[in-house]
Formats: sequence, C-alpha cells, structure tokens
Amino acid sequence: MNTNNQIPAVGHENTAFVQAAVEWHQAPLLRYATRLLGGDSEGARDIVQDTFVRLMAQPPERLDGHVVEWLFTVCRNRTLDVLRKEGRMKPFADGQVERLTASEPRPGRTLERAEQHEAVLRLIGKLSPNQQEVVRLKFQNGFSYQEISRITSLSVTNVGFILHTAIKTLRQEMTAQPD
Repeated sequence: MNTNNQIPAVGHENTAFVQAAVEWHQAPLLRYATRLLGGDSEGARDIVQDTFVRLMAQPPERLDGHVVEWLFTVCRNRTLDVLRKEGRMKPFADGQVERLTASEPRPGRTLERAEQHEAVLRLIGKLSPNQQEVVRLKFQNGFSYQEISRITSLSVTNVGFILHTAIKTLRQEMTAQPD
C-alpha cells in the first residue's frame, strides 16, 4: 500500500487526479467500509463510490498531501451516517472474524503463516470496536497516530493509548494461545 499520503503526479486535471485516487485507494477503502458495516460489501461499495464522487468536487491542490487521510475520513463519516440511519450502530460484533479475500491468489503462503494470521484476526475481533478500528488503521493501512486522530476524531494521545492497550492485550492473548 502507498503510505506516503500522496497520489503520484498525474497532472492538474481533476479527472486524472480522481482516477489515480481510485486506482491507489479503492481496495483499502472497500475493506475499511466493509468492516465498519459488519461485512456488508454492497453497502461498502456504495459508500466508497460516494466517497470518490465527493473527491471529484475537491480541487486537488486543496488536499495537498492529505488525500488518503481525506478519503478515509469521508468514507468513515459516510459509513457512520449510514449506520446511524439504519439504526445498526454496531460496527463489530464480539469475536467476529472479518476477512475479505483478494481477487488475486496469495502465492507462497505457508499453512503455518495462514494459521497465525487467522489467530491474530480472531484475537483482533475480540478487541473493543475502538481498538479494532485504530489497530486496523495503523497496521493494515499504515496511518500515523496523527492521521488516525484526524480520521476518527480521537486525540493523538487517545489513539496512542488505545493502540498501546490493544497491543498489550493481543500480546497477552498470543502468549496464552496453545501451540
């Protein structure tokens, strides 16, 4: 994933800017929205599409290096609006393992690595909704504490505390897991 918060130079034309944003960020936004919606991939596609429609109204220079942050913030806010409207403000169920499969195969993965990955996902699913969201934004999407703070409207200190607590919990749970 591109974590430097900028879309490659594609000229000043807004259409090219949006096309580049879609190419670089559509898949991570779809994963994020699908998880927030509790697995509703159709709803997530609608939200991500709406996010890119809103991007089309933004002049590229206004986002100045904060494109990824802006996209995730708009996507998150739009998802929360949908959840509130539908009255189902439960982004993650306890113990729910959320996993999307990529369209391309995962070559070279060993069984052991897959089992470890599954164990980590199960443990993340046991974290509180706030912890799950912050952990995923940090480790799955590569955002800094400050970027996560702006996306979630939490303070940077709170983001750090949530991550620290979540990682401590995950570490304790992983060491308690039988081999």
